[in-house]
Amino acid sequence: MTRWKPHVTVAAIIERDGRFLLIEEETSDGLRLNTPAGHLDPGESPAEGCAREALEETAHHFTPTALIGVYMTRFQRPRSPPAEQDVTYLRFAFSGTLGAHEAGRALDTGIVRTLWMTPDEVRDSVARHRSPLVLKCIEDHLAGARHPLSMIHLDVSVSQPAGPPSA
Repeated sequence: MTRWKPHVTVAAIIERDGRFLLIEEETSDGLRLNTPAGHLDPGESPAEGCAREALEETAHHFTPTALIGVYMTRFQRPRSPPAEQDVTYLRFAFSGTLGAHEAGRALDTGIVRTLWMTPDEVRDSVARHRSPLVLKCIEDHLAGARHPLSMIHLDVSVSQPAGPPSA
């Protein structure tokens, strides 16, 4: 029996002067817009993963300061019969502080460019969003959703796996 496992992702919702930092990226469906986001790596906390993804995708340092929310979405795409792509994503979205930009830093593979968009521009481009969670997370941020990072408990075993039992 196959065990169901959602893909854990992290997303940075970065606002400056009424605009949001988005990325434009190559996908199998063409160019899509997304917030700086990606998969959580082994051994890192969701906040650490979010900071890493923001740097890799935008060349900006980012420090998460609040959890906006935890979201789930399901992506289904029919493929050649009988196979089908069916993936559930569990997303942790963070707001925070935008830090220094590393000029000349290469962006992750597939990232075409970064852009700053107003909320209305984000709403008007929904057909180009990589996920329905792009707009939902931004709307929740605009509505003032902020939860303390302490809501996410990280057991020490995540970053320091136990070794063999001692005698």
